[in-house]
Amino acid sequence: MRLLPILLLSAAGFTVLTTEFIIVGLLPAIARDLEVSIPQAGLLVTLFAFTVAAFGPFLTAYFARFERRKLFISVLIMFGLANTLAALAPNIWVMAVARLIPALGLPVFWALASETAVDIVGPDYAGRAIAKIGFGIVCATVFGIPVGTLISDAFGWRSAFGILAVIAFAKALLLFIYLPKTSLHQHQVSFRSQFKILRSPVMVGHVLLSIIVFSGMFTAYTYLADILERLAGFDGTVVGWCLMGFGAVGLIGNSLGGRAVDRHPLIASMMFCAFMIAGLVALVPNIHSPFGLAAAMGIWGITQAALFLVSHVRLMKAAPEAPAFAASLNIAGANLGIGLGAMIGGRVIDSVGLQGLGFAAAAFILASILLALALMTFKPREVFA
Repeated sequence: MRLLPILLLSAAGFTVLTTEFIIVGLLPAIARDLEVSIPQAGLLVTLFAFTVAAFGPFLTAYFARFERRKLFISVLIMFGLANTLAALAPNIWVMAVARLIPALGLPVFWALASETAVDIVGPDYAGRAIAKIGFGIVCATVFGIPVGTLISDAFGWRSAFGILAVIAFAKALLLFIYLPKTSLHQHQVSFRSQFKILRSPVMVGHVLLSIIVFSGMFTAYTYLADILERLAGFDGTVVGWCLMGFGAVGLIGNSLGGRAVDRHPLIASMMFCAFMIAGLVALVPNIHSPFGLAAAMGIWGITQAALFLVSHVRLMKAAPEAPAFAASLNIAGANLGIGLGAMIGGRVIDSVGLQGLGFAAAAFILASILLALALMTFKPREVFA
């Protein structure tokens, strides 16, 4: 029975993460319909990400004291309402409000769901437990984002948000029926004490590493649909299937990341970053080669899914005394990186064009490898104890 709560949280995580990232595949359609440019529409990604980064740790530290079942159900209802508003948004400003609301709930859900999973299986299997929760994230990439793109191409982007709203309400009902009431974390740390872990330079270094990694990933990934439309010349349907392939190989990355991070988080991070650089740099030069494009997107998709998981567990292992808060710091750092990446990618498009995105992203990933090497100069007990 230990597996059922984790699977339920994984299914809920699918809806939560799809809400954040579905917009990646819908950006061109949203920009056209709301009469804004692609970089301006990309600011919706930045708004969501920066909201998570700014409020995530504080909200997670505060809501950690609440009973988890009620909390998770409330978050999903909030996501359903926000996606309904997005489906009805008449302009970019209402759309911005619709993106702001779920950004407040995402870090609370993801951090506390991760802690709940680790509580169920124990810290020695944290990576594999969170990999099961992370399966919902990968499914959001495999099915949520590309299916949303296909729905948008067939019925309009508003339909994608409408369907996602229905799914969020349905998942809330499933949690209400099947998720047992959970006790509070046995070793609950006070609100103030949780912030003390930021006094550690190593912990700050880990948060900075997440910021740089996600800045690199989303400098390019935010505009992947636009790259495939404008540079490869694909229509919306083909873009949807390409995104599905990108996400499908992420199942491999999720499994590899879950095993590698339990052995050594920093080495795992550097390994996947190194392969990601190869995929990012190879993408545009192979944009008209079916095999080359598939290989580049495959490498990128595997490593991106792996780094989602590796970064998350890396922070939790760095602060075992407050794992949920550490997870929220990773979520905050990751979303700060996502927002910066979307902004930087927009500037790259305006200045040098879509063809420069892969190289700009690779520069960030290279910087993250250098930072991980620096963090490894600390003794292991200082980093992970």
